[in-house]
Amino acid sequence: MLTCKGISRDDAYRLVRYDDAYDDNNKQGIAASMMVKASMLRDSLKGRIVTYSRKVFIPVTYLCRDYCSYCTYRKEPYSMDADSIMLKPEHILAIAEEGKRAGCTEALFMAGERPEQRYPEARSWLRARGYASTIEYIADMSRLVLERVGMLPHTNAGNLTLDEVKMLKEYNASIGLMLENASTRLMGKGMAHEHAPSKHPLLRLKTMENAGKARVAFTTGLLLGIGESMDEVIDSLIAIRDMHERYKHIQEIIIQNFNPKPNTPMADHAKPSREYMMRVVALARLIMPYMNIQVPPNLNPDFGEFLDAGINDWGGISPVTIDHVNPEAPWPSIDHVKSITEAKGFRLRARFPVYPEYISKEYLSSRVMEIINRMRDEHGLVMGY
Repeated sequence: MLTCKGISRDDAYRLVRYDDAYDDNNKQGIAASMMVKASMLRDSLKGRIVTYSRKVFIPVTYLCRDYCSYCTYRKEPYSMDADSIMLKPEHILAIAEEGKRAGCTEALFMAGERPEQRYPEARSWLRARGYASTIEYIADMSRLVLERVGMLPHTNAGNLTLDEVKMLKEYNASIGLMLENASTRLMGKGMAHEHAPSKHPLLRLKTMENAGKARVAFTTGLLLGIGESMDEVIDSLIAIRDMHERYKHIQEIIIQNFNPKPNTPMADHAKPSREYMMRVVALARLIMPYMNIQVPPNLNPDFGEFLDAGINDWGGISPVTIDHVNPEAPWPSIDHVKSITEAKGFRLRARFPVYPEYISKEYLSSRVMEIINRMRDEHGLVMGY
């Protein structure tokens, strides 16, 4: 919850703008210097413990009102029977219980953006069971998993109103929503978010603001390689920092790389380079020194390199379920992540879906606090992991 004030927007611009006179060696030298500074900041402010969250991935529904140009998560109603429009409570509980047996503490609830607004099938499914919206259903399923299984829900289901954030807070340890990028240019014709109205940055920032007003620990981040410029990356990081400076509630920044997927409009689009990813990770640390910063290890085969650029977290890793958003990218085993982390001189520890600095009555309901208190050690991390 400390201030994240780091380098200014103009200083960040200067770090990444190279004159034509610079050759590749000079550019690489500047990037290496950024990484060294970022790593030193991480060591001095976050220490040498790198965290992750043992989780299960619960895909509540694959329906979505949006059409992102890179997504293979969403499905159409005709591809499923009417009874499986959304995951039933018994199936949700079964996934959570399997995760509990495997030592998981996080139940990640994932859903497409408000499918009931596009599909009558989704509205009918929800209404038949007494729910007005997908978010209302997820809130009730969060309650079920928290009370019956003792796992901690984390919801990532698109934009949320203030009332919806408050409803989820009763049973969720944290909430997430990727900003992806703060540029409205990416909403334009032929761009990644052309047919995804919910990806408008003002809507995403409003959800972040709602979480801040409700005092909820919030996870967000950037998606790199979808057509953005480096200036737009910097603007996005500054937008997140400004929001955090206002409400002190953003617990984590994810720096995620786009991976092209077959049968999508961006199937032939190049994925971001290793150098680009490393530079953005370092920038994120320089712009927000105290922030928890992570890179998904399943999307980056050489994920250990990012420790050299200033990250301190690997995000959610599941020993039970696949990454339903990126099913082509299996999770590395936790033992493998541990060996890579330790080889770099760090210690790997399991955290909850809420970071230690946000484990308080200000950010968590009494129900959630009670579950965490049974499992945490003196550092606010998961006891025994």
